Amino acid sequence: MRKLLPLVILALGVGGFLVLKATHPRPAPAVPQERVWRIDTMTVSPGLYSPQLRLFGRVEAPDRIRAAAPVAGRLLEVKVRDGELAAKGALLARLDPADLEPRLAQARAELERERLKLSHDTQAIEQERALLALARAALGRADKVQSQKLGTATEVDQAREQAARAQLAVTLREQALAEHPARLAALGAKLQEAERDAGRAEIRAPFAARIGRVEAGAGDQLQANQTILTLFPVDGLYLRAKVPGDRGEELRAALAAGQRLSAQVNHAGRTFTATLERLAGEADARGVDALLKVDGDANLPVGAFVDLVLQRPAMPDTIALPFAALNGGDRVFVLNEGRLKGIEIERVGELTQDGVSEVLVRAPGLTAGSRVMITHLPNAVDGLKVQEVPQRKTAAAQDSAAGTEKVR
Repeated sequence: MRKLLPLVILALGVGGFLVLKATHPRPAPAVPQERVWRIDTMTVSPGLYSPQLRLFGRVEAPDRIRAAAPVAGRLLEVKVRDGELAAKGALLARLDPADLEPRLAQARAELERERLKLSHDTQAIEQERALLALARAALGRADKVQSQKLGTATEVDQAREQAARAQLAVTLREQALAEHPARLAALGAKLQEAERDAGRAEIRAPFAARIGRVEAGAGDQLQANQTILTLFPVDGLYLRAKVPGDRGEELRAALAAGQRLSAQVNHAGRTFTATLERLAGEADARGVDALLKVDGDANLPVGAFVDLVLQRPAMPDTIALPFAALNGGDRVFVLNEGRLKGIEIERVGELTQDGVSEVLVRAPGLTAGSRVMITHLPNAVDGLKVQEVPQRKTAAAQDSAAGTEKVR
């Protein structure tokens, strides 16, 4: 029995194991299930949108003028400083009149002298013509006397010489009288020039202007045409911005069609508006220059750099989507019976609405009411099974709400 007992215990154990194995509950067979991805979607509706073009520009003043000294002289005073405003007709600077009055007095004296000379020449020519008549009469008598063998040839030659001298004097006087109108006109122009320069001794603003730079001070000895200051009209500021070449023809066609394209300009925390007025006639590898006129008196310093957002021509049948909706840059996915379907799109620009940047696309396959996935899925493919999540606030809306709550 002692030899059989271990075998009996072993047999009982094996038998119990077989009974338990045969009677244990069997689990239901596992059925593989397809994974469902949760996504956010938005309903799209094609419409008329104006894409925006972000540019960097520089403030310019094409109508800026340079106030210079008309003649050499001393600068008596300067009434303005850099950056100040000046009303139309306001005195900006003044030259010393002592440097201009002698030139004006000399021009007047020369003109008066020429007028007196004209009067004297008019009287003198009558006398010289009388002398010419006497010389000719004397020559006639000398010829007659010689023909009668009563005079000498020398007397005839002397009479002929006197007649020639009288004729020359009359000719020269007539020439002088003929030149008087030209000399009077030249001296009159010289006087007008001197009066003009004397009038420019006081430099006044030709329009409502802002002073750009004052380059001379009171007491400086100036040369002719030396710059005293520069100024430009307060409402004549422009922005010069480089537009990419592929957008230049689009903007040029819009201007030719009479469209008014505006831009929002930001500088030093302030916002201004500007209107596209023209495009430059020359371009380079970076694009073409666009000139935008700043609306009103923006008080912008010339030469300052600004950033601006230009409205491009409106485009029909376009759709605004968040950037997260793009897959690969030229494709989006729509929800079709619980699965994704890829659609090729054309990017036509960007725009900002309510502070949120969006991409503007055009796609024949996107119709009104289509549900576009706006969740970025790296593994998104056609036919992927997805499920829409309940609509919730966007991150921007959550940040705005959190900021409002914090202020409260």
